[in-house]
Amino acid sequence: MMARIERASLWSLEAYARERNAFRARVIEHKRHRRVALGEHVTLQFEDELTIRYQIQEMLRIERTFEEAGIQDELDAYNPLVPDGTNLKATMMIEYPDVAERQRNLARLKGIEDRVWVQVAGCARVHGIADEDLERTNDEKTSAVHFLRFELNPEMQKTLRYGVGLSVGVDHPHYQAIVEASPAVRAALAADLA
Repeated sequence: MMARIERASLWSLEAYARERNAFRARVIEHKRHRRVALGEHVTLQFEDELTIRYQIQEMLRIERTFEEAGIQDELDAYNPLVPDGTNLKATMMIEYPDVAERQRNLARLKGIEDRVWVQVAGCARVHGIADEDLERTNDEKTSAVHFLRFELNPEMQKTLRYGVGLSVGVDHPHYQAIVEASPAVRAALAADLA
């Protein structure tokens, strides 16, 4: 069952203005234990209820949305990014500081969003399911941002909750990386499965 963020649990624009600095600091610290760098140019930010709540509050603030329909639109757009207890969800960012280099590499890395995986120690790799909301790759290039869902079977969920290792990687022909998640990241992600 997905942990949904409800309208009643959000701050009004005025209340959020008062709470924003403290809330932002809390979220930044929280995100430190949910980020995995895959080499120099790909980062996964694993999302949860708190990170998505922050994103919704920020969008409402930026867009100055206070009408019920607009708030519901944001909830509908972002709630699917909250893990539901059987999966891990992540925002994948492909980052190249130089614009020309970024454009070249986004063309070379078409399909990378389908080649990202997680692996609980002793279990098979699970490739992410990319961009369920809309297609972000076209004939010329991939997008710099993708949303991934890693669906873990019950054995994987149980094993990860017991504290075994977790590897994260990408196996695209033009970009490969494998990282062992730190104990702090592993614990944060295991909490998504509770």
